[in-house]
Amino acid sequence: MVAITLPDGAICEFSSSVTGFEVAKSISSSLAKSALAIKVNGEMQDLSRSIEKDSLIEIITPKSGEEALEIIRHDAAHIMAQAVQELFENVQVTIGPAIENGFYYDFSTPKPFEIGDLVKIENRMRQIVKRNEKLVREVWNRDKAIEFFKSI
Repeated sequence: MVAITLPDGAICEFSSSVTGFEVAKSISSSLAKSALAIKVNGEMQDLSRSIEKDSLIEIITPKSGEEALEIIRHDAAHIMAQAVQELFENVQVTIGPAIENGFYYDFSTPKPFEIGDLVKIENRMRQIVKRNEKLVREVWNRDKAIEFFKSI
């Protein structure tokens, strides 16, 4: 049995481990649809991670302020990088975090982007979002990460 305590003190009980998405869905389907992440005992984590023990949780939605905005900017940066890689050959993604006023990525490319490319990138980002692809968080050990980046 896993007891999940919500910010208002309500307790939801589950027969076994549960994901943040499952907790949100048990409350309402609209909450599950708008959920971005979850805080478990004060630690931010994605909705797919399993909660194995009794925990205090907070579901992060777009209305959650700065924490939500940072998550949205982080995801938007990844979507932009994916769009650039789909549109332009031989582009290498380098560094690209969410920042206080938005997000960015540095790209290594044989040919600099032009103003018209920005429109193409933005349109492709919209297409990627509409595809509603499932995003899966992967945690790699250091050696696997090094091998992967050497290979690309």
